[in-house]
Amino acid sequence: MNNLEKFLEEIRHNRDYRDQIVHVESIPAREAQYDTPKEPLEPMVEQALRAQGVERLYSHQVTAINAIREGKHVVVVTSTASGKTLCYNIPILEEVVRDPGTRVLYLYPTKALAQDQLKKLIRYKEINPLFPYESGTYDGDTPTSTRKKLRDSGNLILSNPDMLHSGILPNHTRWSDFFANLKFIVIDEIHAYRGIFGSNVANVIRRLNRICAHYGASPQFVCCSATIGNPKELAERISGHEMLLVDNDGSPRGPKKFALWNPPFIDDGKTERRSPNAEARRLMVNLIKGGMDGTGGVQTITFVRARVLAEVLYRYCQEDLRKVSPRLANSIRAYRGGYLPESRREIEQKLFSGELMGVISTNALELGIDIGSLDACIIVGYPGTVASMWQQAGRAGRGSDEALAILIAYNNPIDQYLMKHPKYIFDQSAENVVIDPQNPYIMVGHLRCAANELPMTIEDEQMFGEMSPAILDILQDNGQVRLVGNEWLWVGTGYPAADFGLRDMAENNYTIVDTTGNENKVIGMLDEYSAFMTLHDQAMYMHEAETYFVKELNLNQKIAYVEKANPDYYTQAVTETNIRVDETETEKPLMQSGAYFGMVTVTSITIMFRKIKFYSLDSIGFGNLDLPPQELNTSAFWITPPPAVLKRVRDHGRIPSEGMMGIGNALTGVIPLYVICDYTDIGPVVDSSNMGTPTIFIYDKYQGGLGFAEKSYELLDQIMERCLELISECPCEDGCPSCVGSPSRSWSYFDADSESRERIPDKEAALIILHDMLGKEPYEPKPLPAERPPPAPPPRDLKDIKRLPENVEAKIRKRILRFKEKR
Repeated sequence: MNNLEKFLEEIRHNRDYRDQIVHVESIPAREAQYDTPKEPLEPMVEQALRAQGVERLYSHQVTAINAIREGKHVVVVTSTASGKTLCYNIPILEEVVRDPGTRVLYLYPTKALAQDQLKKLIRYKEINPLFPYESGTYDGDTPTSTRKKLRDSGNLILSNPDMLHSGILPNHTRWSDFFANLKFIVIDEIHAYRGIFGSNVANVIRRLNRICAHYGASPQFVCCSATIGNPKELAERISGHEMLLVDNDGSPRGPKKFALWNPPFIDDGKTERRSPNAEARRLMVNLIKGGMDGTGGVQTITFVRARVLAEVLYRYCQEDLRKVSPRLANSIRAYRGGYLPESRREIEQKLFSGELMGVISTNALELGIDIGSLDACIIVGYPGTVASMWQQAGRAGRGSDEALAILIAYNNPIDQYLMKHPKYIFDQSAENVVIDPQNPYIMVGHLRCAANELPMTIEDEQMFGEMSPAILDILQDNGQVRLVGNEWLWVGTGYPAADFGLRDMAENNYTIVDTTGNENKVIGMLDEYSAFMTLHDQAMYMHEAETYFVKELNLNQKIAYVEKANPDYYTQAVTETNIRVDETETEKPLMQSGAYFGMVTVTSITIMFRKIKFYSLDSIGFGNLDLPPQELNTSAFWITPPPAVLKRVRDHGRIPSEGMMGIGNALTGVIPLYVICDYTDIGPVVDSSNMGTPTIFIYDKYQGGLGFAEKSYELLDQIMERCLELISECPCEDGCPSCVGSPSRSWSYFDADSESRERIPDKEAALIILHDMLGKEPYEPKPLPAERPPPAPPPRDLKDIKRLPENVEAKIRKRILRFKEKR
């Protein structure tokens, strides 16, 4: 028995063990599969590979090399540390040796990853200075003098989509020689291009393809990805080209134990569990010090979901290890965004060399930065996707030695579902990455940029999609483009690429200014929706582990003025949300219910905030807010149960809308199992005004929608079945955060060890509705407790209410706002 098997056995026999290990998956070792390219490697490249210890190539590397040599666009999807970089660097370096004028653009989602990959290219030059290329990173940190040199003479340029969008494409005339000789475009870690970011990047690549064609180039695309459900589709939507999928992973793998760890209940009602962060603390300390008996330390990485958690867990583990050995206490570090590049590089190097025994990291170390292979990986909270989970777990595994991965569950619907259904993790294929390049709210910015870069032709309109002509017409109405002959010319002012970023689509961003000590210092930016929730007057806001009191949210200047504070409470905004169906695009039956998909308008108003004491969670006050309503035009799906179902709920003395809200909360927990999104990307609303009966709406929290609701609508049968499993198998009595409870974590930002304790909807009502909606045997709920209040009367049939004309309603709303201003 090796150290890791021994460690698990010791845990089970420890007196503090309370059956936290709910499943252990034994993943067998895998032998390497080698192959030989159709044509021998270029001698200079082969010699450099041998100098780095590469004697043979894995089967997937050979498949990719052969395809790239044949001029095909390729997407490579294999496991972590499987040598994907060689799949494209070998044929690229061969082409550079044959033609030293070859130019290549490498795109990475982060600057850190680009820097890490640059080291690999530099290594070839160190081995053989005769390699005829110059390489470097071109990003926001690159000095001006270096930028000019790279632009003029760099063969291999490593950058990110943000710099391509704002720095390279708008200045393409300075890059004319580079684009004219551009033969390869490498897009690495494409699974990171999801949602807003991915939809924007797809449009940036469309602009890039136009520029390349303008200079007579037709570069070959090579994409790489972690395992996702739709890699070929995603690569094609991003690149605009048909791709060849390479997924015959030939890399070796040592055996691995993967444990699912569920913190024990701490209350008789089985609604609250022990903190997953406290569980991670004990596990990591014991692994690093060498098990329960203190022998044979295990190099460990722990992934957490927030920057503040990385720092807090680092501090706790260091305190515990200092009691054992000062040396061990100094052998762990935290790693997260916000650190200086030099600090991150130092930590990466020490991990690679084995000098560090442990690191607590956000997902900043999830992507392919080379830190070597560790022995154990602890994942605190399901990271949101199977792809991310395997990326993180893949950090553990050293040669043929056995590795250990542990997933510690939070007390929320998705984590608890996985604890009860291990097969979902180990048997199910990965989720689909969803992007929507033709979202008009996203496309309009890129059409402005494209017209500014080059005149737009009819062919260009087709490249961007069917809505581009209508958007160009609107831009012409606003005096930003003009149709001359068959071309759209930019006639606007300013620098369109500077008007928006790729990683969000908020039109109104608020600057956060720290006024502590009468020194005004900008510490961050936040979109308007988030600002109204977390930066309203008198809010408590946390940034980089510091807590700030919001003195003023200036709506005109779009600035939040804050100062450092040390309160014993946090604040929680209270928001009212209304939804209106604008267009029903499609509908289908869901057993006895109706399911619909279309466009909606969501109106949110932040009306007040609560002050809640840390730890005790006592409410110690509240305040009214006077903030303007926010409208979101987006896509949604909605479900209406038949009237007989709602009647059955009322007959049992329960409230239908309570059960519907519980189902809506559970849906936001289950949907991320099928679509790569976070629970914060989608929102649930229960509304009666649109359909005349209580209806569950699930909407995308982005202007125009990003496809999350649409993909969920396609998979609705499966998702609803999972909802029923989640709620019915939860051991709680009346509902809890693990099943029907609100998925929001509005204050866990401050209290990292806590879970939502907001009012829990009625679990029994949810089960009655779900059983009937899915055609199951009718569910008989538990009798109502004596103290439960009587059910609410049936809702009015809102179809009978005459709606005001829109102009009248608008005037009344303005009048109401004026009334409020007089208070």
